[in-house]
Amino acid sequence: MNNWKFAIDMELDGEKYYREQANINKDNGLNVVCLMLAEDEKKHAQILTDKMNEKSFQLIESDTLLKAKNIFEGIGNIKTEGKEISSQLDFYRIATEKEKQSIDLYKEYLAKATANEEKELFEYLIEQEKHHYEVLDNIASLLLKPEEWVENAEFGIRKEY
Repeated sequence: MNNWKFAIDMELDGEKYYREQANINKDNGLNVVCLMLAEDEKKHAQILTDKMNEKSFQLIESDTLLKAKNIFEGIGNIKTEGKEISSQLDFYRIATEKEKQSIDLYKEYLAKATANEEKELFEYLIEQEKHHYEVLDNIASLLLKPEEWVENAEFGIRKEY
């Protein structure tokens, strides 16, 4: 399997994963974010496919990070049952690992790239995947805030009895 095909498959696997997670989380705020991430991964796969087939392609900046921040501001802390938080944290861990793998792969490809067009493509994909990582980091913060507050409250200043 060549590098292009491997990268395309990785992006398509990411799209599939985010769509599955959107379906699992259709009753909470993760649904919209997962669908946006899935669309980004689909676009990345198309760009890579076009490059592999020597077709022209456009590197269009995604507004997923901005949209996700707006969604996060609107929902505040994610309030769910303990079991749901656990599964959402599992989602976060798996998804961030996938994004890290993508970043590492594209950095490796960037280091080997000789043509300017390829370098620009891999720099673009690295930035896109970093944005995805930031979106996921925001999700984790929202999931953990209520839990951390309870844990930290026991160390707060208390009135004497």
